[in-house]
Formats: sequence, structure tokens, C-alpha cells
Amino acid sequence: MDQPVTADLIARTRIHLAAALRMAVLDELHEGIDNHFTVQVPGRPGQYLILPFGLHWSEARASELVVFDESGTTLEGRGKVELSARCIHAPIHRITGAQVVLHTHQPYATAINLLEDNRLLPASQTAAFFTKLVAYDDEYAGLAHSNSEGERLARVARGKPIVFMKNHGVLVTGGSMAQAYHRLSRLERVCKLQVLALSTGQPLALLPDDIVDAVRTPNPDDTHSREERERLFFEAMMRVVDRELPGYRD
Repeated sequence: MDQPVTADLIARTRIHLAAALRMAVLDELHEGIDNHFTVQVPGRPGQYLILPFGLHWSEARASELVVFDESGTTLEGRGKVELSARCIHAPIHRITGAQVVLHTHQPYATAINLLEDNRLLPASQTAAFFTKLVAYDDEYAGLAHSNSEGERLARVARGKPIVFMKNHGVLVTGGSMAQAYHRLSRLERVCKLQVLALSTGQPLALLPDDIVDAVRTPNPDDTHSREERERLFFEAMMRVVDRELPGYRD
């Protein structure tokens, strides 16, 4: 059931976005002031929260996030929205219905996307969760200068929550920040393992499809649902950020 839209829900959404930006600093998924995390403002379709361009991700504060629309207009707060952020993110939110859209050039996922064969391979238990969730954009055409780029990427996604962007980076979507950031951080670990394994020069031992399907199938005896695991992970990471990079709740 959807939560009723309240001032507390909007405040919590702001806090979660600011926290995720600082998590990305600790996890080394960021590029300083570049790349983008966005969240739809609860109860306000077509309006999105983002860190204003020019602030380092480690400086993210809930109160300083701005609200923008697909035209790039800042509706609330002070600061401007970077052009490629609104051209990529706003159409993806609109077309896919994703509440959260995360775009990074994180090192290991991007390294795989620099390869001629940039496919994520089912060579580890965790990779098994991801390989069927990834769509591939194999036609990098330069910087995003119009909303047509976000519309194109939404078509490429074909309903999948992860897009590998050839020669560029990754896009991850989710129904909550907890879900999206959990996907993003685990994806980087999976990509790191693939890069490290390939660096040995030895062939990868790929899991067969039936094992991949079995790993992806929820276990009825597991007392922790995937949604709960995502929530617990995000809450744990918020405690880490409270220790290491406090101030995002302000």
C-alpha cells in the first residue's frame, strides 16, 4: 500500500537522497559534482529532487536539494540543474514510473562498459541476481543535450531496472532509494569481481541458467524478504554515514 503523502514523507525522501549521495562518496561511486541521483517528489508527478549542480556529493544536505521539472526549471530551492541530469532523468522517471533514478560512472561497472563485449556474466552468486536485470545500450552518441536521450534510454531499458551504457556508465532505477542504492552498490561489487577474475587471464566458470534461476527465486523459508534486506542495508549504511560524513540530515 502506498504511504500517504505527508510533510514527514517528503522530508524523509530528502534525507534518503542526501544520505545516498554521501554513501556514494564513501563507496567511491561518484565523480565529485558530476553524475546524478534523482527522486520523484512524493505525490507530485513530474517533479524531482536533485542535488544542485556545483555541490560536491559529500556536501549533500536534505535542505539544500532542489525540486525541478522536465524543462529544467528549479521549482523549489536555490541552484541550477545540470543539463544532462534533466535530459536523462526526467524522461526516465516519466516513462518508466521509477521513483528513483541513479546514474554514475562508477569505476568497475564503467570499466566493463569500455569493453567490446560489455556483458555482465553470471560467474558469481551475486551476479546471478543481476544478469537478467540488465539492459544494454550499445550506441553511445555523445553528451545528453535534449530530453530525447532520456526517452531513448527508457526504451532501451525495456522494463529492466539496470542499463549498461557502452563507453559511458550505468543507470539504476528503483521503487525506493533503499532498493535503488542496494542495487547500485551490489552491482559495483559484482563488476569488480568480474574485472578481477578476467584480469587473471583464466576463463570464467559461468553458472548454468537453471542455477541462476534458482538463485533468483525467493526462498519461502527465508524470514527476510528482499524488500526488508534492502531496507536494512540502507539503514545500516545511513548509520555509517552518520559516523563518517554526518550532516546530511540538515
